[in-house]
Amino acid sequence: MSRIGFIGTGHIAAPMVRFLAQRGHEITVSERNAKTAQALKSSHGVSIAANQEVLDRSDIVFLCVRPHVASDIIQPLLFRGDHQVVSVMAGISLAALAELCAPATDLTMTIPLGYLEHGGCPLPACPDASLLKTLFAPENPVIEVAEEHAFNMHFAICAMVPGMLDLLDTGGRWLADHSGDPDNALRYTRQVLTGFLAALPDGNAGQMGQERDALATEGTISLQMTQGLRDGGAHTTLRDTLSAIGDRLGGAT
Repeated sequence: MSRIGFIGTGHIAAPMVRFLAQRGHEITVSERNAKTAQALKSSHGVSIAANQEVLDRSDIVFLCVRPHVASDIIQPLLFRGDHQVVSVMAGISLAALAELCAPATDLTMTIPLGYLEHGGCPLPACPDASLLKTLFAPENPVIEVAEEHAFNMHFAICAMVPGMLDLLDTGGRWLADHSGDPDNALRYTRQVLTGFLAALPDGNAGQMGQERDALATEGTISLQMTQGLRDGGAHTTLRDTLSAIGDRLGGAT
């Protein structure tokens, strides 16, 4: 078992802490977000410490602070050369990470989502996947992404999650307006999408298009929906927004 520390104890860190603690690792979390840290101490027996003490107690360190405050929080800390560092901070490049964490050189970037603690969360790993595979696989598939630019594009795709939630919220509210039952409208809207996606077998790169075409056949309301979204510019907007996010991340230091 490993000694693992977390700098930043919020929405993204907490599920990783619970997953790793359940597997017997010795976890120390920072005092940032005291309410979450105390809840993790109560539920999973983790230790709470100041940021530097987290590093001193740990061999593996997860950096989970918001990118815009990363330098202020991480720069004053004294890392060891043998620290293994995992960053989940969007827009912090490997070069910037190396500067912040020197003399540590074993650096990995990944993108966890909250359902990681239940398994099934894909974890892109750049530039090396070995540490994350040891910690999170096989429950969570780890995908090695050797090139930093490609890794940043995975961050852009993750940003689709709140975008899709926004669309589902709009659809659920539309159904509630017409059904008069907001709770069941939300339940149905959520489950009809999550159930369909969960039932899909592993497929190839064209699987989503194949599934779409199987539903959106001539004369169907499914085809009316896909055509309406395309005619309304939804796909162009999505690609443009993904590219803008990619440019933002690619230009970050």
